Amino acid sequence: MIGEATGFRIGLEHAGLFLIKADKGLIACSYLSIEMAERLGDALCLVSGVSSFEEVLEAEIREVSSKARKYGVREGMLGREALKLLS
Repeated sequence: MIGEATGFRIGLEHAGLFLIKADKGLIACSYLSIEMAERLGDALCLVSGVSSFEEVLEAEIREVSSKARKYGVREGMLGREALKLLS
């Protein structure tokens, strides 16, 4: 059981923006910016090359904000594992 989370997909002209919102932070495709998350103090984990929520959960985390790192999220773990830590 991962916990409660909400997924958002925004269809754009050349790609889709995927975002999963958990209690403590976000997992999203690399359309979003770690730099902005750092400035705002948000927990953000980025994945790339995804086209569905299942792929977000199975993708390796590529970038992690310092707030997400405090929750135990690390580069290389699967999105599913990161979501457990953020829930």
